[in-house]
Amino acid sequence: MKKVLIFPLLNSMPSGHHQVAEAMSEFIGGHSAEVECKKIDLLSEWNAKIESATVKAYLNWIRRAPNSYAWIYRQFAYRSPKEKSHRTYEWLFMKKVSEILEREKPDLIICTHGFPSLFINKLKKQGKCKVPCLNVYTDFFVNDVWGRACIDYHFAPNQAIKGTLCHSDGIPESRVFVTGIPVSEKFSNQKDHRSKKQLTVLVSGGSTGLSEVLDQLDEEISAEKWSFQVLCGTNKKLQQKIIGLNHPAIHAIPYISSKEIMNRLYNEADAIVTKPGGVTISEALRKELPIFIPAALPGQEEINLAYLLEEKLVFAVPEGRRLMDFVNETLADEEIIERFRTRVKAYKSSLNLKNSDEIYPEIEKILVGN
Repeated sequence: MKKVLIFPLLNSMPSGHHQVAEAMSEFIGGHSAEVECKKIDLLSEWNAKIESATVKAYLNWIRRAPNSYAWIYRQFAYRSPKEKSHRTYEWLFMKKVSEILEREKPDLIICTHGFPSLFINKLKKQGKCKVPCLNVYTDFFVNDVWGRACIDYHFAPNQAIKGTLCHSDGIPESRVFVTGIPVSEKFSNQKDHRSKKQLTVLVSGGSTGLSEVLDQLDEEISAEKWSFQVLCGTNKKLQQKIIGLNHPAIHAIPYISSKEIMNRLYNEADAIVTKPGGVTISEALRKELPIFIPAALPGQEEINLAYLLEEKLVFAVPEGRRLMDFVNETLADEEIIERFRTRVKAYKSSLNLKNSDEIYPEIEKILVGN
């Protein structure tokens, strides 16, 4: 039996890196019973208490000092001097990565976060890792933490990133596949675009329920016109606050682990209001659901948003505009919505590998060749 070792990061936060890791495991497990997939969080393996503290510190940082987080992110993770930025991380984690590889003896390594990829890339550069490695990128850009030049295969989110990987990093085109950001096949079914009297809007702040939209969800909302389904993630305070509103048009939904339930919510929705996180956006794009962005978290989400706006794959809520008014006007304009769907279809057509039936054979080729 072959073994695939999947490296996301931060176990105690159900992030997009873990969702993509689960999607990759689902793709492989759904096509072969002869391949074992094992997910390992490097930071938890190194020190579980530090991993938990890191998650808490990260969430507090982006809530309380978003501008400083954005500055640090751009300085040290995006267009940064690589050697200067990463030596400390390598000193801390390289030994642990080597120990994991020696213990697990995988036939393929899949990285869904840049940190494990950084260390695998270094080991390969030193000739200490012969196992093929695949980077699966979870944003619409690639930050400087990801190892690239010595990584064997790459699942790129778009054609522009493939061009950068090939031309700037010297990676052969045959080893870069444009897959988009992989999401579960359970989101494949297209929703029915029939018109309804009531507009159902999903509101998502990500797995932690970070959302500033709540301030605009008030008593003025008509229950005959609107139904807001607010995905609170693990944010209990947000959930209780929405329940406390006791409004018939505003519903709090706790963290959802079931893809089937999430797919049903997508199918029932006319639009989604969300942050520009890679996985949620990719799920909504697969469903061809109009996407409204009221704000972006600092750092990677700001960079994602710039790409999405350039490609006209989302609608940014103008500053000062009332959310419901902008969503209502946009959805009522058939020409605007048709242009949006045309852009989404063009993006999906640009992908070389569109689903697990196309992705798995490439993974199988890597496994057979190892």
